[in-house]
Amino acid sequence: MINIARFRPLAMTVALSIAGMAPAFAAGKITFVSQGGTYQEAQTKAILDPAAKQLGITISQDSIPDAWPQIKAQGATGKPIWDVVDTPTSNCLRGGREGLLEKLDFSKIPNAASVPEKYRTPYSVAYEFYSTVIGYNKKNLKKVPQSWKDFWDVKNFPGTRALRNDPQTVLEAALLADGVSRDKLYPLDVDRAFKKLQQIKPDITVWWTSGGQSAQLLHDGEVDMTMIWNGRASAVKKDDPDVDFTFNDGILQNTQLCVLKNAPNLPEAIQFINAAVSPELQANLPLYIDYGPGNPAAFKTGKITAKRASELPSSPENAQKQALMSEEWWASDAGIQAKARWLKFMQ
Repeated sequence: MINIARFRPLAMTVALSIAGMAPAFAAGKITFVSQGGTYQEAQTKAILDPAAKQLGITISQDSIPDAWPQIKAQGATGKPIWDVVDTPTSNCLRGGREGLLEKLDFSKIPNAASVPEKYRTPYSVAYEFYSTVIGYNKKNLKKVPQSWKDFWDVKNFPGTRALRNDPQTVLEAALLADGVSRDKLYPLDVDRAFKKLQQIKPDITVWWTSGGQSAQLLHDGEVDMTMIWNGRASAVKKDDPDVDFTFNDGILQNTQLCVLKNAPNLPEAIQFINAAVSPELQANLPLYIDYGPGNPAAFKTGKITAKRASELPSSPENAQKQALMSEEWWASDAGIQAKARWLKFMQ
């Protein structure tokens, strides 16, 4: 991708301003928070700058890799300084349940209301999509894997392998490899998943811990196939034509926009969300980065070519090949227990 997907700096808290994009008479303002790096630069050009101009407001930005501690800390004061946060869906669910986020009135956010219900929560709406996919080196393999079943089949698909050192997506991959259909994944059969993982564990060369590491493993030929984020795989593919990936059996994920409870600029925050998830502004995002728009209607604007759509995780064609991750399950007691079990599995 233009950026390497899920490419977030390890530590970054900066304040940016796009006040210059809003008219001089602008009275409204919000503070918007995302995860930094090339990703935030792309969304600034694609969505934030146009939204500020459209609404006549000033948008100040903050960047932090993990917003959850601050969401919790600011919520505890009852007087947060942030307004809108772009964060994983699990944070939106947790924040909503703990009374830290505003419950959204979708009747006042028509663009968000038009987003499919499976792509929103009572507290948030999908902003952008990425996928966990299978990446591989065509030069090193006689046959390339096109499913997690193939990835697990070490006899017919010999080669070195890597998986992520995290239960989220890995448990899903294990169940898909074991024959569970994409639409029947949840609630996850955790026992079955770990049994399947035990089967392939001796054949995993590396359990990677960062997106950069997964890309480097593939780029350097240290592994022949790996679980990888689609944007990371796209970036490696641009440098090395022998590298490719498939959206088939991918695990589709998104980040969502939410609003802090008692946000200092609540009316403007709601207006901003409506603009940010509009089909027109959402369709700008793929011009700058290999993430899919959170609002599927963006694919009907004419801005995204068929070729470009084929490269994006949330295009209708690619989305139907994948399983949509249930962040709600992972935020449940069962998901929390699965994460604790993972630590023991990796010891």
